[in-house]
Amino acid sequence: MRILLLTPSLPYPPHQGGAIRNFGIIRGLREAGHEISLLSFHTNGIDNVASPLVDLCTRLEVVPPPSRSRKDRLRDMLLTRQPDIARRLLSAAFRQRLIAMLDAETYDLVQFEGLEMTPYLDVVRQHQPAAKICYDAHNAEYALQRSIFEVDRKTPGRLAPALYSWAQAQRIYHYERSVCNRVDCVIAVSEEDAEALRPLRENRPVAVVPNGIFAERYLNNTPRLDLGENVLVFTGKMDYRPNVDAILWFVDAVLPLIRASVPDVRLYVVGQKPHQSLEALRDDPGIEVTGWVADVQPFLQAATVYIAPLRMGSGTRLKILEAMASGCAVVATPIAASGLKTGVKASIIMAEGAEAFAREVVALLNDAERRQALGKAAQADARRFYDWSALIPYLLETYKDIGLG
Repeated sequence: MRILLLTPSLPYPPHQGGAIRNFGIIRGLREAGHEISLLSFHTNGIDNVASPLVDLCTRLEVVPPPSRSRKDRLRDMLLTRQPDIARRLLSAAFRQRLIAMLDAETYDLVQFEGLEMTPYLDVVRQHQPAAKICYDAHNAEYALQRSIFEVDRKTPGRLAPALYSWAQAQRIYHYERSVCNRVDCVIAVSEEDAEALRPLRENRPVAVVPNGIFAERYLNNTPRLDLGENVLVFTGKMDYRPNVDAILWFVDAVLPLIRASVPDVRLYVVGQKPHQSLEALRDDPGIEVTGWVADVQPFLQAATVYIAPLRMGSGTRLKILEAMASGCAVVATPIAASGLKTGVKASIIMAEGAEAFAREVVALLNDAERRQALGKAAQADARRFYDWSALIPYLLETYKDIGLG
């Protein structure tokens, strides 16, 4: 098949959720014998595109991401009924480049990676009406905004963000419903997300292709990073609201309880673009906010316990899959672990509420044998169920269901 993928950013290096999934799909489909064309937003132009993508793609095009100010967002919210996510990546240059690619070559399938790419759906329908269109839903976006609203409305001082999320959830619901009914197939990253999306698709099929990793990348083959003992690690894009909320809640409600039992515990918050609300954490000598790092794996390998204290979100948490593949003992909230297969959840510790979360972390910090056993089980589960070699067949089966293959 000839497949065109549209992604919101260049999926290399695969250091964060969307890029990890998109690169996995590209590599997996190419290894399955399909021709891949890629159109992405990318700041530095085609000359700075990483060679793995150049090698995997028959054609690769990039367009600079559009500039969108807070004033633009406010104007759109007041003067349109569209959700913010549907206007985030509107670009005349991207539209023109997409038209040029569609006019130059016939594709069997065009796949939209994430809801923010779907404003270009009509362009594909107009220029290649025979092509099948797949929407790969990285989140059930309306459900994500509803979960953010539920947390924010109960948090003092978060009324304005709560109202924003409530308004966006309503708009996204109608927009997401329209998208789901205009494409040939919808893919969710978890069964929970699929259940949220099926009513939007008038109960037509929604396939599930979980997020995945290349498990061999997380074996213990990187230079060792010595962070000492009693080290807690959290990873993620640190301007993403669920991640910011998770760490602020953990530091405020959970960490003091842990310190009461393990005074020398240290927390490493590893991820790019730390939100300004995290700046105050730098004043705590027991907390390190790293910002961007070239590779999260050394931090994962140095972790005594990996924490996932998310209170909002959807999908399958790639951060947890990376930690599992690295052999970490993981403590996660139920919402952070949602999306994982039921059997896989047995290889991590789930805890809800500050006291329970702190109690489980302290117990693991004090039990090296249990940490090792959990880490081995988690690593085996990640390799068995979430390596892309196990997931690409599900994607190919989804394409067969719409007459491709």
